[in-house]
Amino acid sequence: MPKRPDTKIPDIVTFDFKPGRILARKYEIISLLGAGWEGEVYKILEITTGIERAAKFFFPKRNPRDRSSRFYAKKLHKLRQCHVLIQYHHQEIITYRNQTITFLVSDYVEGELLSDYVARQPGKRLTAFEGLHMLHSLASGIECIHRQREYHGDLHDNNIIVRRFGIGFDIKLLDMYHWGAASPANIHSDVVELIRLFYEIIGGKKFYAKHPPEIKAICCGLKRSLILSKYRNAGQLRQYLETINWE
Repeated sequence: MPKRPDTKIPDIVTFDFKPGRILARKYEIISLLGAGWEGEVYKILEITTGIERAAKFFFPKRNPRDRSSRFYAKKLHKLRQCHVLIQYHHQEIITYRNQTITFLVSDYVEGELLSDYVARQPGKRLTAFEGLHMLHSLASGIECIHRQREYHGDLHDNNIIVRRFGIGFDIKLLDMYHWGAASPANIHSDVVELIRLFYEIIGGKKFYAKHPPEIKAICCGLKRSLILSKYRNAGQLRQYLETINWE
């Protein structure tokens, strides 16, 4: 018997949309902003208004029956009062390589990835002073999420957009881990990752010994139990930072 042809649709691992491409007769691709496990994020132009937006395109394999995109959209809507999150607008659907692709349209915000910002600083790190301001901005933003008994779950320097304002930072968070309801463990993990991120952006292991004791007291040697004995959520971390006694 002749072998039947393989009709399996190949997995999409990149969309590779080029600048100028028109989607759904409404949007023009401007540039790729980032890529992750779930899909890719592009800067797009809303053709009828000339307004720049951001669009997250989900890989079909990572979005079965639109579960991922639907959960993510609902979570962003629930947390729409949290200034640290990008505001979600609506959902769109296109066909790409004979597959249905869902994408979410959100505000586009100016800035650069935290990883890029740190990489162009002297020594490719922030000073402890700058790092404290960065950590305070992040903790303040995550605090709003934790107050609503939600969590981020995916904090790292390629998931944070920053803009410098004087001694402070305006921060926006990109992707959030979306599976399952929040638990105390999820919220605790956010706190631990905030401390780990702070530790890394001020130089990591190479510079840790040179930092003053106040900085080491914040980092707690990256020991989870010590970190959580001081701050169980982002709000407690923010309060700690605002009441540090400097020698």
